[in-house]
Amino acid sequence: MTDKNDILFARAQKTTPGGVNSPVRAFRSVGGTPRFITRAAGPYFWDAEDKRYIDYIGSWGPAIVGHAHPEVISAVQEAAARGLSFGAPTEGEIEMAEEICKLVPSIEQVRLVSSGTEATMSALRLARGATKRDKIIKFEGCYHGHADSLLVKAGSGLLTFGNPTSAGVPEDFSKHTLVLDYNNCEQLEEVFKSIGDQIACVIVEPVAGNMNLIRATQEFINTMRKLCTAHGSVLIFDEVMCGFRVGLHGAQALYGVQADLTCLGKVIGGGLPVAAFGGRAKLMGHMAPLGGVYQAGTLSGNPVAVAAGMTTLKIIQQAGFYENLTAQTRKLVDGLTAAAKAAGITFCADAVGGMFGLYFANEVPGSYAAMMASDKERFNRFFHLMLDQGVYLAPSAFEAGFVSAQHDDAIIADTIAAAEKAFAQL
Repeated sequence: MTDKNDILFARAQKTTPGGVNSPVRAFRSVGGTPRFITRAAGPYFWDAEDKRYIDYIGSWGPAIVGHAHPEVISAVQEAAARGLSFGAPTEGEIEMAEEICKLVPSIEQVRLVSSGTEATMSALRLARGATKRDKIIKFEGCYHGHADSLLVKAGSGLLTFGNPTSAGVPEDFSKHTLVLDYNNCEQLEEVFKSIGDQIACVIVEPVAGNMNLIRATQEFINTMRKLCTAHGSVLIFDEVMCGFRVGLHGAQALYGVQADLTCLGKVIGGGLPVAAFGGRAKLMGHMAPLGGVYQAGTLSGNPVAVAAGMTTLKIIQQAGFYENLTAQTRKLVDGLTAAAKAAGITFCADAVGGMFGLYFANEVPGSYAAMMASDKERFNRFFHLMLDQGVYLAPSAFEAGFVSAQHDDAIIADTIAAAEKAFAQL
C-alpha cells in the first residue's frame, strides 16, 4: 500500500513549487519524502500515516511550551471568538509591547510585524534611515530572512562586497552588503578601520541557528559593540530564533551586551505569526508615523496571534522554566555524545538553553567553514535512522534543534535509546 505521505507529496508538487511552502521542508538535503503532519501534542507530532514522532524542531523554535498547550489553545479560542483581525489597534498589542520591553532591557519601544523576515528587513531600513548610510555587514552562515540585501554570500576578498545567493536579487542590492566570517574579530576591525564611516549597521545572530548551532564568542560580541559605538553604526541582534529560546532575556543577557536594535519572532508568537523589532526610543522614533522610515502591515499585531504569544510569554516566566529546559537539553546532547562515543562514531554536540546542535565532527564548530567541514552524509544517514524509529530531527545538517518544556526524562531516554541503535548501524 502506498504511503499517504508519498501521495500527499506527489499531489502537493502539482500546485506548489517543490511541494512545500518553505524549502527545508522538502527533505532535499537529506533525501526521501517529507512527512505531512496532521496533529501535535506536547513533545510529539503525527504524520499522515498516523505515525508518532518525538519532535525536535518544535515548528523551528516557537513550540517552547510544547505543542497545543492547553492555556495557549484556550487563549487563541477566546481571541478568535472575538474576531480574527481588525486592522485597528488593540489593547493586546500594547500588552505584548510592554512585556517585550520588560523582558529585553535594550528595547524601549517595539514594532510588531508578522514574520522574522519582516523584522530584519525593517530593522535594516531603520538603521539606514537613521544613519543615512547604505552599507551593512552580515556574517557568513547567519540567516536573517529572505530580504534581498540579506541573501548574499561572501566575496573573494576581505573588502569584496557580497554576491547574491538567490536568483532575482540584483547585484546593485548586494553591493552594499559586506559578508564577513563569523567569530573573526580581526576581519571586523579591519573593515571598520577602512570604511567605518560608511557602515549603517552590523546584523548578527548572537547564537546562530541556521549553520547548525554556533555560538558567538564573547570577544566577537564585545568587538562588534565597541566598533559600532565608535563609528556610529547600529548593532542589530537577530534574535528571531534565539530570543526567549536561550534564556528569558535573550542572548543579550547571556553576553552582557545590549544591541541598538533587536529582532524577535518564533517564541513571541507561540506558534502563530508574530515577530517584532525594537530598540531605543530615539532610534525607533525614526519610524513612521513619527519619522521618515516607512513600514506597515495589515496583519501586524493580529489579535489571535498576540493572544498565543502573550500566553506563551507568561508561561516561560514561571519559576524554574529555563532551569528545567536547559537541563533537559543538556541531558539530550550529553546522552547523544556518550552514545556516539560508545559506538566509536566521530560526533559532538552543543546546547544553549532550549537550542541544540549535532555535529559529525571532532569539535564543535565556530564558523560556517568549520560547519561545512563536518560529515554531512553521515548526518543524513543518522537522520533517516532516527526518523524510522520515530524521532524527528531537523532535516538538514545545517539547522539547530529545539527542546520543549514537555520533553521529560522518559522522552530524552527514548531518544538516546534510538540514537544508540542508529549509531550502531552507522
